[in-house]
Amino acid sequence: MKKILLYFLAFAACLYTSCKKDLGNYNYSPPSEPVIKGIKDVNLSAAIGDSLIIKPEVSLADADPLKDLDFEWRITIIEELREASFKGYPLKMLYNLGTGERPARLVVTDKRNGLIYKYNFKITGVTQFSAGTVILSNEGGTAKLSFVKPDNTVLANIYESLQSGTLPKNPVQLYYSKPLPYQLQSKEEYWVMCDDPTTGSVIVTPSTLQYKDNFKSQFFLPPTTIVPGNLETFMGTISHGVINNKLYIGIQSTAPFAPDYGKFANEQIGDYQVSPFITHGGAFYLGYDVKTKGFITFDGGGNYQGKTYNSGTPPTVPFDPKSTGLSNLVYMKASSSGTTYAFFREEDGITYELKFNNQLTADSKSIVAEHKRIFAGSTNVKADSKWVRNTVNVFYFSSDDKIYRYNPISESLELQEANFSGKKISMLKISADNNRLYVGVDDALHTLDISGDKKGNILSTINGIPGAPVDFLTRTN
Repeated sequence: MKKILLYFLAFAACLYTSCKKDLGNYNYSPPSEPVIKGIKDVNLSAAIGDSLIIKPEVSLADADPLKDLDFEWRITIIEELREASFKGYPLKMLYNLGTGERPARLVVTDKRNGLIYKYNFKITGVTQFSAGTVILSNEGGTAKLSFVKPDNTVLANIYESLQSGTLPKNPVQLYYSKPLPYQLQSKEEYWVMCDDPTTGSVIVTPSTLQYKDNFKSQFFLPPTTIVPGNLETFMGTISHGVINNKLYIGIQSTAPFAPDYGKFANEQIGDYQVSPFITHGGAFYLGYDVKTKGFITFDGGGNYQGKTYNSGTPPTVPFDPKSTGLSNLVYMKASSSGTTYAFFREEDGITYELKFNNQLTADSKSIVAEHKRIFAGSTNVKADSKWVRNTVNVFYFSSDDKIYRYNPISESLELQEANFSGKKISMLKISADNNRLYVGVDDALHTLDISGDKKGNILSTINGIPGAPVDFLTRTN
C-alpha cells in the first residue's frame, strides 16, 4: 500500500512540474483596444441652433478605426426621461436639446470581437445670453433689461428689442432662480420684481430674455395685489421673501424639477407687518414689525413666534427690542448670531443706530440691546440712500452722488474717492469677498475698489444703460 502511495505522489509531482514548465509556452495576442482622446469626462459647450461637431482623436492598432468600430452617441434629456441617440463618427448635429448641462456617453463597439467601450462626458447648451451681465434699470419709471456680453458689448433695452411690449413700472429687484448643482434642468428663471399694482412683476426666460409668465404664477393662490419687498435665495433657488409686508417661504418639499418647486403657498400667518429687511439664520427668521415697532422672530420653518424672546429689562438695557419706538427701518442685515446693527431714519430726518446681540436657536432665544445712538452720519443720510454691509459689520451708504464708509466700532465716517459728477446713486451692491462695490448711476454701472486700504476708486465702468441701474447679476455660463 505504501508503495502504491509513493508511486502516486511521484506521478503527481511529475505532472505538476511538466505543467509548470509548459507555462508561457503559448502565444496569445490580445485584440488591440481603441484609444479615444479628448472626450472622456470633458464638458463641451453647444450653442442652441448652431452646428455641434464632436470629433475626438481615435486610433486602433493594426486596424482601421472607421471600418472596425461602431460609434453611438447618447445624450440624456432628463426632463423628458429619454435619451437622444446618434450613430457614426464624428457626431454632427444641429444642437436643439435646450440649455443647461446634459450627461452624455460615447459607446464604441469593436466589430471584430464585440467588445464595448464607454466614455462619459457632458454637453452644456448655451445661448448668447448664457454668460454676461444682466442689468435691471429704471428709465422714467419703467423697468428696462440690458445685457452686457463678456467683451463688454452692451445690448441696451434688449427685452423690448426681442419682443413687443414693455416691462412693468417701478423696478425693485432682479432675482435669478438658477439650476441646482445636484439637480440638472431644475428651474431657471429671471424674476423682474416691480412695484406695479396694475401689471405686477414678470418672469423672463434666461436663455432668450423673453417673457415667460406673470409673477402671479409663482403663487398657488396669488394675492390680489403683489407689493415686492425683498427676495432671498438658498443654494440658487427661492428660499423666502417679503411680499405685501408678510413673510413667504418657497415650497421645497417636491422634486427640484417639479413645476411646484419654489412656489409660494400662503403667507406665514400672524399679526405683523414685517419690513423688507428680514434675515434667515437657519433656526430662525428675524425681522422688524413696522406695526408694533419691535423686532419679531419666526422659527426655522417660518412659523410666527413674534416677541417670545428674552430681551432683558429696561433700564438695564438702552432700549427695548420689543418696542423701540422707531418707525422707519432703512437698513438691517442681521448676523446669524452675535452683533447686529439696525438703522432708522425718522420723520424729523434724524437717523438712529441700534446695536443688539441676537442669540436665536431652537433651544433659547434672546435679543439684548447694547446701544441706541444718533448715527454718526445722520446728516448725510437721505430718504433714498442705498446701503450695504460687508461680512465684518462695516457699512457703506450713499448720499446723493457720494458714498461713505462707516465703521461702527470707531464711529469713523470716510468719504469714498469715486466722483459721479453730480449723478445720484441708484444702486449699491458689494462683492462676496468684500473687495468691490458696484454702483449704479444714470446711464452707467461702476465697479469700485474697496480692497485693503483702497478708498473706492473706480476700476471699470459700463456705459449706455437706459436710465439708472436698480439691480444686476452676472452669469459665467
